[in-house]
Amino acid sequence: MAERNPSLSNAGFCYETRIYSSLRQPVPLPPADQPLSVAEYCLSIFSSISTSGATPFAVNATTGQTLSYSQFVSQVRSLAYCLKKRYSLSQNDVAFVLSPTSLHIPVLYFALMSLGIIVSPANPLGSNSEISHQVQLSKPVIAFATSQTSHKIPTLKHETILLDSPEFLSFLTLSNIDGNVMKRIKVNQSDSAAILYSSGTTGRVKGVMMSHRNLIAMMAAIHHHNTIEADGSDNPPRSVTFFTVPLFHVFGFFMLLGAVLSADTVVLTERFEFAEMLRAIEKYKVLGCGGAPLGREVAQLFNEKFPNVLLLQGYGLTETGGGATNVFGPEEAARYGTVGRLAENMEAKIVDPETGQSLPPGQRGELWLRGPTVMKGYLGDEKATAETLDSEGWLKTGDICYFDTEGFLYILDRLKELIKYKAYQVPPAELEHLLHSHPQIADAAVVPYPDEEAGQIPIAYVVRNPGSSLTAAQTMDFIAKQVAPYKKIRRVAFIDSIPKNPAGKILRRELVNYTGGLSRL
Repeated sequence: MAERNPSLSNAGFCYETRIYSSLRQPVPLPPADQPLSVAEYCLSIFSSISTSGATPFAVNATTGQTLSYSQFVSQVRSLAYCLKKRYSLSQNDVAFVLSPTSLHIPVLYFALMSLGIIVSPANPLGSNSEISHQVQLSKPVIAFATSQTSHKIPTLKHETILLDSPEFLSFLTLSNIDGNVMKRIKVNQSDSAAILYSSGTTGRVKGVMMSHRNLIAMMAAIHHHNTIEADGSDNPPRSVTFFTVPLFHVFGFFMLLGAVLSADTVVLTERFEFAEMLRAIEKYKVLGCGGAPLGREVAQLFNEKFPNVLLLQGYGLTETGGGATNVFGPEEAARYGTVGRLAENMEAKIVDPETGQSLPPGQRGELWLRGPTVMKGYLGDEKATAETLDSEGWLKTGDICYFDTEGFLYILDRLKELIKYKAYQVPPAELEHLLHSHPQIADAAVVPYPDEEAGQIPIAYVVRNPGSSLTAAQTMDFIAKQVAPYKKIRRVAFIDSIPKNPAGKILRRELVNYTGGLSRL
């Protein structure tokens, strides 16, 4: 436990500043002015760990292919060198990545970030309009795709390189690399490392800019915990993690970096299937997974079935570089319902949305976060950045929460209106805009509907035009043709009118309460 200011409560709350401080031990970070990419940082920590180069780094559970750590490091260096020599790429150029999960993606991410190229990964299942918007937002000069996804990418300054082409494969196996070329590359920690996409309540995705410093701070925390768990051992146990989310997703992206830093083994799958996951868990002795919130009932049932397995929950956003709170050890894990205590080097406020007052433990309000992992801002959207990040560096999460008297955080509701479908964010406004474009729909609203498997699914309340015979199936099919699979509307209810306030704003809480009644039928 870190030493704390005596003016702090047991929750880490200071009654003078009205700020919650982390109860975890502070984690040291490299000097901010030291040139260092997150790729270099992770690989330097990895190289200091006593592990065999033959240790599996990644396994494709779909095909059975395996990539060892020695192969991974060799391919990263070869690819980085080839990209540097063959293309006139400049530091801080953007590379757009549109590909399903494969063993090539980790190599590509590390090669690009080691060159100071900004990685911008997107969902390959996204619609043409969604991909077009992301390309316009990130302004890439080069793209990496597959023969199945490349048609969605417009012509760029440099070509779109196919990851399943002989040309790309040749980039991975170069042996005569001029080390001086790579040594001349100096990446500043303040430079952007990645643009990760997060849905906003305006209905269009936002590009979250994460700096190398943001990612290094997160990796430093993982390394800190690894050191504590190793407890002086020269050969600490390695984890095997099954990735339930793809590598373009914020959780997959950060966990991939952490796996390399920890010399862990990752089990990847091209497409998530439940039976395949169970086979992989058994075959590869998987120890960890994650992605979406876990309800109290499900957690308790799991613990009854597997009493020797710890379920550790956490909380974070794309904008906070992943984990903002975490749970450690069996004592904390036994507290069902909490997402843990503030992560290392993180600060928080609980702010009354009406008065702006910062609140003490036990009182609910909007969670604000500040720390070295908080994003630089939204790419090309100063208005959204100003609305989310204040001048003192506080990130307004939009989540209604409270801290208890021991510093454990509880998430109660969402101030913003995003629907959390599994690990994905679904913006109602985007779906409502599409619904309004249907000639037989007079009005519509989309809200979350409780679902045991997904957490929440989008339900559309639709007002049909007079004389219309539009069905629920036709409505869902109309939307499904225009959005990525996770954004599909999965239930439809027809009503006479959408409840709104005098200013015309949808009264979503009324619809959510009505939805709660539907779910109990």
